[in-house]
Amino acid sequence: MATTKSATEFDSRKPLHDSSRPRIGIVTAIATLGGALFGYDTGVISGALPFMTLGRQEGGLGLTPAQEGFVTASLVFGAAFGAIFGGRLSDRQGRKRNIMLLATIFFLGALGTALAPTTGVMIAARFLLGLAVGGASATIPVYLAEIAPANRRGQIVTVNELMIVSGQLLAYTTNAAMAALFPHDSIWRWMLVVATLPAVALFLGVQFLPESPRWLVSKKRTEDARAALAQVRLSHEIEPELTEITAVVHKDVASPTPGLRDLRIPWVRKLILLGVAIAFLSQTTGVNSIMYFAPSILINTGLGTQASLVATIANGVVSVLATLLGIAMLRRGIGRRPMIITGQTGVTVALLLVGVFFLLPESTARSYLILGGMLLFLLFMQACIGPVFWMLLSEIFPLRLRGYANGLSTSFVWVANTLITFGFPQLIESIHGNTFFVFALINIGTLIIYVMGVPETRGKTLEEIQEQLRARYTTSRA
Repeated sequence: MATTKSATEFDSRKPLHDSSRPRIGIVTAIATLGGALFGYDTGVISGALPFMTLGRQEGGLGLTPAQEGFVTASLVFGAAFGAIFGGRLSDRQGRKRNIMLLATIFFLGALGTALAPTTGVMIAARFLLGLAVGGASATIPVYLAEIAPANRRGQIVTVNELMIVSGQLLAYTTNAAMAALFPHDSIWRWMLVVATLPAVALFLGVQFLPESPRWLVSKKRTEDARAALAQVRLSHEIEPELTEITAVVHKDVASPTPGLRDLRIPWVRKLILLGVAIAFLSQTTGVNSIMYFAPSILINTGLGTQASLVATIANGVVSVLATLLGIAMLRRGIGRRPMIITGQTGVTVALLLVGVFFLLPESTARSYLILGGMLLFLLFMQACIGPVFWMLLSEIFPLRLRGYANGLSTSFVWVANTLITFGFPQLIESIHGNTFFVFALINIGTLIIYVMGVPETRGKTLEEIQEQLRARYTTSRA
């Protein structure tokens, strides 16, 4: 359709200043503050809980063991709902506005946990935080994938994973530092309130971010999409990419609002089932058993309490370093399939080693061997699986229902997380180190599924991926 250009509209004959490309780094840094909040809020509870179990006269909430479980799991439970509704809202109101909303919820949730006068209020505030965590996990990778150049998408989306594990490391070190420097009974409130600061920074920073150009085209706001691309692309890249996005959107223009009815479409149904499988199986690796319960595991092996707490920081350090390694591998052009298959093989071997080490006679050496096995697990998990599964979820779904389908799939991250969080303590109490053989068996099955079903998306635009997967799953038997 022909249109008349106004003086303020983009003119492809006028070159943009080539410094527009580095803006993608600023966009990534601001958007992934949501990942840092995700990490901090999931990690900080480990240091706050011991103080919250103190009696009210001592500055705590007097939590019972059962209440500790509810306080910990309420965030994970809320995240499952946050992922579903966050994904749908990002399709309806845009990625940028949804991130602004999530920043507000992060702030209110963190403030609510810090000021909570009762256990009930604490659980409610943690559930609210969970809505933000789930919404962030469904929205931010999609936003980054949609705004990144195809040849840098892997590196940029993976930065969110780096910020998640960095947020967890920050939580662990902040907890230890505050407990050592300010040893009073109400210090847990200060641990929790720290999360309001990045929430404010995210809310203010997102005001300056461009909206996803792909979402704008889907809403027939082509000129706004052109302007958004102009902030993160070189001038000669804008029109070809805009043309490709528009062509794919036009194929979906007659489709209804995304929802469960899309499961009737065979190729869409297969994609959503693939996304759900990738999301769910990423957590049945047992990663959160190690991240949440590492100190308890090590104390049960006979390692001292102080050494076990230091080991928790080691988990965070290895996770950050491993994620940096994953980013470096993506920068070198290693594909998604070989990375996730290598990672899955590595975590399976590491789990088998931890199980074998538990069979050794109790000793300090055995404790450190188990710790080494856990760190080896985290190396493969955070370098290969963590970055890639979030990236695949942001890439494989068609634009029209990307937010909805990604949110639905991501909710299963939190469903699996909840099951593991509740089930692991019972397993470790009943069958001890054999728990890791159970996880290893599950991960062998996961490896087979990845080999058979994970597509390669490296180096392709989101539109090329959509057409490739549409063809793949349309021609295969429903």
